[in-house]
Amino acid sequence: MQHPRRKPTTTLAAIAALSLVGVLGACSSEGSGTGGEGEAGGDTYTWWDPYPQHDESSDWAGRVDACGEEAGATIERTTYDTTALTNQALLAAQEGTSADIILLDNPAVSTLAETGIISTVEELGLDVSGVDENLLAAGVLDGETYGIPIGANTLSLYYNADVLSDAGVDPASITDWDSLTAALKAVTDNGDKGITFAGIGTEEGSFQFLPWFWGAGADLRELDSTEAVAALELWKGWLDEGYAPNSVINNSQNTVWEEFLTGDFAFAENGTWQVNSAAEAEFETGIVQLPGRDGGVAQAPTGGEFILAPVQEDTERYEVTRQIVECMTTPEGFVETANTFAYYVPPTADGQAALLEENPDLEPWVEAVRNAKGRTSDDLGTDYPVISEALWTAVQNALSGAATPQEALESAQADAEAGTN
Repeated sequence: MQHPRRKPTTTLAAIAALSLVGVLGACSSEGSGTGGEGEAGGDTYTWWDPYPQHDESSDWAGRVDACGEEAGATIERTTYDTTALTNQALLAAQEGTSADIILLDNPAVSTLAETGIISTVEELGLDVSGVDENLLAAGVLDGETYGIPIGANTLSLYYNADVLSDAGVDPASITDWDSLTAALKAVTDNGDKGITFAGIGTEEGSFQFLPWFWGAGADLRELDSTEAVAALELWKGWLDEGYAPNSVINNSQNTVWEEFLTGDFAFAENGTWQVNSAAEAEFETGIVQLPGRDGGVAQAPTGGEFILAPVQEDTERYEVTRQIVECMTTPEGFVETANTFAYYVPPTADGQAALLEENPDLEPWVEAVRNAKGRTSDDLGTDYPVISEALWTAVQNALSGAATPQEALESAQADAEAGTN
């Protein structure tokens, strides 16, 4: 294999762009980083990931070590929180101290790729033909693919079966925006609460709004389209009718879940990471796919990390790196990752089949991930954080009544254009 050397073009602007993406409930990392950076050399390979909650005694750490052993190497693992890791990756590239392998939150992949500090899968000799295109797209920039998703999570609508039953609502009847809104009316007319979601003025707000935005047929390059306005009018209409509480303006995804667990709400928009909590709720729960405006399953954004190989001066290291990456991305490896992180869905058909054989109840989540979309897909790259901030600001302005949905999104489009040109 030949590995062309590219001079990293890391900039402080790139670091700032990454910090805007923020940390989502859809990602696995929490807390602060641990461990030291170490030096790559000999049979020791450095590995950075955003999972400080999984210490050296964890099953995850054991998997990492086992893949190193299979490749004849010792893994020196360092953990950071998500934002610290992306910033560290950029700074290390400047200093010539990049890790051999990094697991990185998917919205940051194209930003790092744009700086020239990540090897392509072609350079590494990795086969990604079996990876679902919609998940791989978050790592595609200018026709080149960087890294492999280790799994993905996404959003759906959880429902309280008791609340729906009391209101005479069949969850199977919810297939588009009109039928969902009708269900919300029936529930609130019956004295219960309708839907809760995260409209907070952060990346979480954009993350939760995107299924409705994309479900209307809107495009992130045109925030003020008629389709985008329709999506924001939907959310604003739910607030005005009392189908959603005013708390959604400040809700994080964790707060949404706390509200749902009270048993008062019919629906909550939340993710795969709440599967275990939903099973332990004091009421029966289920999920329905987020509906598109006129039917079908809306595309929802993906959470989850990519496994990447930074560019190295010593190109002889790539062969062992490739073996470690391949070990982590077998169907069995994908299932182990899925179980470790409260149900990341594998990014390949074989991995998904293996997961469903082990846990058939996850079929709706596999379907949701198959319909999902990376936030930086469509070659948005470093433009995404700017567009996302403009979008969540528009959501805030519309929900608070500071502007109409049309006005809020027109301002958002102007801000996005100014920030990306």
